[in-house]
Amino acid sequence: MEENNALEIFENAPVRKAVLQNALPAMAAMLMVLIYNLADTFFIGQTHDDLQVAAVSLATPVFLLFMAVGTIFGIGGTSVISRAMGEGRKEYAKKVCSFCMWSCVGVGVVMSALFLIFMDPILTLVGASADTWEYAKTYLTIVSFSGPFVLISNCYSNVIRAEGQSGKAMMGQLLGNLLNVVLDPLMILGFRWNIAGAAIATVIGNVAGAAYYILYFLRGKSALSIRIRDFSVKDKVASAVLSIGIPAALGSLLMSVSSILMNAQMTKYGDMAVAAVGVAMKVTMMTGMVCIGLGQGVQPLLGYCVGAKKWDRYKSVLRFSLVFAFALSALLTVLCYIFTAQIVGVFLTDAAAFDYGVSFARILLCTSFLFGVFYVITNALQACGAVTESFIVNISRQGIIYIPAMFLLGALFHETGLIWAQPVADVLSLLLAIALYARQKRKLK
Repeated sequence: MEENNALEIFENAPVRKAVLQNALPAMAAMLMVLIYNLADTFFIGQTHDDLQVAAVSLATPVFLLFMAVGTIFGIGGTSVISRAMGEGRKEYAKKVCSFCMWSCVGVGVVMSALFLIFMDPILTLVGASADTWEYAKTYLTIVSFSGPFVLISNCYSNVIRAEGQSGKAMMGQLLGNLLNVVLDPLMILGFRWNIAGAAIATVIGNVAGAAYYILYFLRGKSALSIRIRDFSVKDKVASAVLSIGIPAALGSLLMSVSSILMNAQMTKYGDMAVAAVGVAMKVTMMTGMVCIGLGQGVQPLLGYCVGAKKWDRYKSVLRFSLVFAFALSALLTVLCYIFTAQIVGVFLTDAAAFDYGVSFARILLCTSFLFGVFYVITNALQACGAVTESFIVNISRQGIIYIPAMFLLGALFHETGLIWAQPVADVLSLLLAIALYARQKRKLK
């Protein structure tokens, strides 16, 4: 069976092959997510209206809240299911999978309704100006209708890796994101729908991604289930998923919140500064998204080793993953630094926005070579079911370290200080993650 072949890789394949076979599809999928994120900004940039670019920068962190909530069920479900599969508890894994599906549907509907009801207060909170208000409102209103589909797509791009189907997890993300990238130029430039076209393309892409994963389960080839009759919150199904998923998602949630706060603070320096910080963050996303994919790709493999109590294999997988992650993130950082001006110039035409963008991006790139190690360690904690440690790490980088640093450095050094807050948080949160993993390692022993 396909399921047994996939689990055989977890169990017996050489470490390098097992890591690469699980991580490379996840990395490719996250690279496609990156391209999808860049596409909206790129094609909006081709309208030569940097106010629309600023509006996308303001609206994107709000939309990413949907993806962050999907991560609660995706990362939490993956951790619980991979350990259950290692222990041979396949019926329990089915219950967990079904719980994730119907939770995504219910929570997604509620979130969509709340976004539409409270749209004006949200726009005020993110710092939309009179010039960017209507653009940002148009974008957010349209994408709000895709809430349940965004949650399902982001959840199951993780969950089906827990049964060794990393390739199929990648295909769902590729389908949705590729469709979005293809539709962007047609709807933004061809139909001249501008920012509304970007939003419509985003909705269609997320619906297609969610449909792919639903059909995957309906075809009956999976060892897991999304059937409503398998849905349960008993036997610690809900608590097991949420205890890992919420800490994991807090990193994504706080990334959205901190981006919203950053944009609100940056509005003091004008709409061009807001447009620039959005583009600068996309430059570092080129390293960050690939490293997130690497971490997510090895997490089910580590979790299976924990469930099966294969500790020597667990250590070998982790060691190889850390070395590979550091080399990869260092290489990507160097490439992004060399071509910073060219990358920023693709998105921004205004001279002031371009200068801000290049300066901001080079500050953020100072620590992006650390991303690979950070995300592998974070996913190793989640694979072990280390609830407390995962919680602390995931609220550190974009929360309890970054947000205070942003306000402190912003008050002292203005717009440059706001940007330097992220490198400071990167270094301190990595040191914290290493310390907490060392503590968890002693527990495992």
